[in-house]
Amino acid sequence: QVQLVESGGGVVQAGDSLRLSCAASGRTFSSYAMGWFRQAPGKEREFVAAISWNGNTRYADSVKGRFTISRDNAKNTVYLQMNSLKPEDTAVYSCASDSGPHGSSRLSQYNYWGQGTQVTVSS
Repeated sequence: QVQLVESGGGVVQAGDSLRLSCAASGRTFSSYAMGWFRQAPGKEREFVAAISWNGNTRYADSVKGRFTISRDNAKNTVYLQMNSLKPEDTAVYSCASDSGPHGSSRLSQYNYWGQGTQVTVSS
């Protein structure tokens, strides 16, 4: 059984930074892409960033240039460094494990999800 546990959320002010972590267990971490998604109140879950098994990355336009996804295969952990945070970044952030190695922006491509961590950005 795959388990994903996020940490690092919190309450920050606009312009601040946060780093989210997602620790994975239960499958060969290095063989699969990983992604971060977020869901704001009253909105659908949306793609934030993905990283392939070999480190190729993709980002939503709304976070490009501000967020960086990375992975440490030795620690079975994926990170999301978030800089220059804005109030509109407020959401529950969840990591997910892709069913394949390449990294997708499509929710349906991901078959394991963490419980999420709250990020609140005040103006």
